[in-house]
Amino acid sequence: MERDALWRRLRGWFRPAAPTPAEVPTPRAGDASSRVAESLRGLLDDPAVPASVRSEMAADFARIEAMLARLENGELHVAVFGRVSAGKSALGNALLGREAFTVGVLHGTTVEAEQATLDEAANDGLVLIDTPGINELDGEAREKLAFDVAEISDLVVFVCDGDLTREELDALRTLAQTQRPMLLALNKADRYHDDERESLLDHLRERVAGLVQPHDVIAVAARPAPQRVVQVDARQREHIHEQALPPQVASLRERLLAIAAREGKTLSAVNAGLYAGRLTDQVSARIAETRRTVAAKLIRQYCLAKGVAVALNPIPVADLLAAAGLDAAMVVQLSRIYGLPLTRAESGRLVATISAQLAALMAAIWGMHLVASALKGVSAGLSVVATAAAQGALGWYATVLIGRAAERYLIAGKSWGEQGAKRAVADVVASLDRDSILREAREEILKRLKARSA
Repeated sequence: MERDALWRRLRGWFRPAAPTPAEVPTPRAGDASSRVAESLRGLLDDPAVPASVRSEMAADFARIEAMLARLENGELHVAVFGRVSAGKSALGNALLGREAFTVGVLHGTTVEAEQATLDEAANDGLVLIDTPGINELDGEAREKLAFDVAEISDLVVFVCDGDLTREELDALRTLAQTQRPMLLALNKADRYHDDERESLLDHLRERVAGLVQPHDVIAVAARPAPQRVVQVDARQREHIHEQALPPQVASLRERLLAIAAREGKTLSAVNAGLYAGRLTDQVSARIAETRRTVAAKLIRQYCLAKGVAVALNPIPVADLLAAAGLDAAMVVQLSRIYGLPLTRAESGRLVATISAQLAALMAAIWGMHLVASALKGVSAGLSVVATAAAQGALGWYATVLIGRAAERYLIAGKSWGEQGAKRAVADVVASLDRDSILREAREEILKRLKARSA
């Protein structure tokens, strides 16, 4: 089964050993990057993905293309994340050494993700991404965007300006689920005396234990408060003015540069693989859903054709033989939907296997079928229509069972599984509401028969 083998291979490629949120993986940059890049190209170019699925998931495939470009360019994307007004944009600008991100006094100044390259890390391809705040009022869409950006980034810098609120801690835990390494930046640290700052850092390390490594909890001051300077003029008069201080972000910048230089390519490859693995599963699920939808329509078409054909056939019992031919044709079509084509002979054998199991499970129903077939030839008037509809409904029901059982066999890769055909067919019978199927079938067939007679 070439297509399923391809998906298994893709899943294998897209599940490299993932780092825990608090750990950085041991780098094997060349091997990891080239292997994941090859798999990303395979996913993008895979002819097994239907055009409809590719169209529905266009945004996801666009992300894969962007990740492939990042791998090829050797970029490491860092999402700057946190609560509104914690100073995310200001910290990004301080790290960059220029006003690349919008900074404002109003809440929610950052409404869309912005990105800029850290000049000092040009050779390592370090790219900072500023995200919207997590607690902006009426900002559910912005919060979702922030999490989406963090998920497709390689590293997260979470910015706080004091002890973590419950909302911030919940956000950190959610981000940890994306399996991205994280740094916690205590911004506005200049507001604290040295002993207060160290005490707060120790407290933060305790609260984020298991999420962020202790040495990755770093104090910064993106926009330190101006320093008051007293100057005395020649007449001994004092003049007080404020002097701007440079950002205090050296420790964080050095940590980011070290990560980019040592593990950047590996992190990018691992995180691209994690995202692509989830996309592979989503694509597989969407393809399976599409197949089930198409298969359900096909089975119903054959149910209607078989039900009406059985009801209209005036020759007792002979209609059962004609119905078997319709079932075999249906199974051939189902096998094509699931990408496992069967010959007519193979389809016939599969129908015979399923029918044998159904006969053993539902002997009474098939006995009724035969009686109805015999009665149909000797009845007259309305009783003929009623009896024909009843027999047609049983034929309809049998086709549903055969179609669903064949579908299960195909989904399993032309296999009944360890428990065999008997158990598989029994499970299909148990999963369906026989009475509702028969009622629908009788109503539909009677409607067709009356329309035909009219």
